[in-house]
Amino acid sequence: MTASIRVARPVTGRFVLIALLTFFSVVIGANMLMMRFAITTLPGTEVDSAYSASLTYEREIIAARQQNERRWQVQVHIHRRPDGEAVLAIEARDRAGAPVAGVNFMARLERPVDRRADRAIDVSQADVGTFRGSASGVAVGQWDLVIEGDADGRHMFVSKNRVVLN
Repeated sequence: MTASIRVARPVTGRFVLIALLTFFSVVIGANMLMMRFAITTLPGTEVDSAYSASLTYEREIIAARQQNERRWQVQVHIHRRPDGEAVLAIEARDRAGAPVAGVNFMARLERPVDRRADRAIDVSQADVGTFRGSASGVAVGQWDLVIEGDADGRHMFVSKNRVVLN
């Protein structure tokens, strides 16, 4: 009965060099691949210039206070049809409960994670204080519904709410 004995090969400098180069090539390759995916799927920044956004911040605070003083009651209903069309209904009333007149509403659906998927909603006045609109190609999921109301060139109303469309 003969037993075979395996002799271990010695670790040489060439083997260590090849092992290190292979290891770091895999790590660097994986990092480059992940970096490429991160850069190509990044939707961008929320604002183009933080400095210019900070300059308008004071005006936004004043506009929000004025909006609160108006005490408008704005009811919004949005739903998504199976064909991908989102249907929007807005009803705006003043503090006394009368329909708001002379205001043009604009609306858009913004994807929280990807600006490229944002959809404008065509809004038109159906009656005094009542507005209707729709947008096509709206995917299922979470959206930010942004509604703005202008009258005589002034921002009168701004609302941003997270909605889930099924």
